[in-house]
Amino acid sequence: MPRAVTRLPLPLRLAVLGGAVLGALGGLVGFVIGLNVYAGTAWAAAVEVGLPSGLVGLILGLAVGSTRAFLVRPRGTSHR
Repeated sequence: MPRAVTRLPLPLRLAVLGGAVLGALGGLVGFVIGLNVYAGTAWAAAVEVGLPSGLVGLILGLAVGSTRAFLVRPRGTSHR
């Protein structure tokens, strides 16, 4: 993981990771679907499927990271 990403707070770090992973996976799935439908526009299908899945990954990563940051606190801090 690049140093710039590891310096981010946990919710943002997981948002970047979720967006990248699901975006890449969605882009690959869209590309394969596009090749099966019409090879000339496979790149457009990759974008049409990859961008929404990347956005879903970003939102899910942000939600998981925020929940984890809220529930797991460092030792010595109170839950007030």
